[in-house]
Amino acid sequence: MADKTMTADEVVSRLESGMTLGIGGWGSRRKPMALVRALLRSGITDLTVVSYGGPDVGMLAAAGRIRKLVAAFATLDSIPLEPHYRAARERGAFELMEVDEAMFMWGLHAAANRLPFIPVRAGIGSDVMRVNPGLRTVRSPYEDGETLVAMPALRMDVAFVHLNRADRLGNGQYLDPDPYFDDLFCEAADRAYVSCERIVDTAELTKEAAPQTLLVGRHTVTGVVEAPSGAHFTSCVPDYGRDEEFQRYYANTPWPEFAERFLTGDEQDYQRAVQAWHKEHKEHGENKEHGETEARGEKKARGAQQEEKEGT
Repeated sequence: MADKTMTADEVVSRLESGMTLGIGGWGSRRKPMALVRALLRSGITDLTVVSYGGPDVGMLAAAGRIRKLVAAFATLDSIPLEPHYRAARERGAFELMEVDEAMFMWGLHAAANRLPFIPVRAGIGSDVMRVNPGLRTVRSPYEDGETLVAMPALRMDVAFVHLNRADRLGNGQYLDPDPYFDDLFCEAADRAYVSCERIVDTAELTKEAAPQTLLVGRHTVTGVVEAPSGAHFTSCVPDYGRDEEFQRYYANTPWPEFAERFLTGDEQDYQRAVQAWHKEHKEHGENKEHGETEARGEKKARGAQQEEKEGT
């Protein structure tokens, strides 16, 4: 069987502007950020992005790469609304199809099963229908005659997902409590690329974890990229949690400044820049703490002097 390993840059070299790109994960959890960063290093643009949005959407929106976004939300989890997404949306940088979380999921199911749509109750009686005038309803052909939303299939040209482990054949494994919908993204796309924390032999995948953790099958995968810390700064439990300090920095830093410091080189440059930032942040915190300790000491000494003076 074929060895599907490749680099992130090789994955991006197979993409073209104008494609529909699905991005797995959820909010700021297990996002394929190394692949997103590789995409940002390219000139690819005019994308339709399908995502339970997090910093993947924020970065692509800030960089002006999105023509249309299909999403249920765009969040950093601990920061409720993704700030760079918000800024791009407020200036009308892209078209938005915003649907309910369940509608989004059923759209993935429809695409994975090669159906044109799936009838759902979600959306009925809500503003989802108002803000998406292109959505249609269907009437049940059975006795109930119920009116339902015809959620269209979310077909994609390409999908990116990030998992904890994978083998060279394309079998992918998640080890945290939640699979999210990464399997559906892969099944709903014409081509799917999996990045992972570590590539292991196939036999290793089930040595310490149940077979049910084999979320993505090789038949749905086109390429596999080994990308340690490839979800940073989002979480990839149990390998690492979300880098909350760095995420706050990302959220509060103007995009050009952030991109200049962290996204001008390759993935190794990014990881080195993050390490350097953490070192600076730690030193700044220690200096600040030292200064506050000295200030408290001086204040205490002045108080003692004042008490001594009043006593005499």
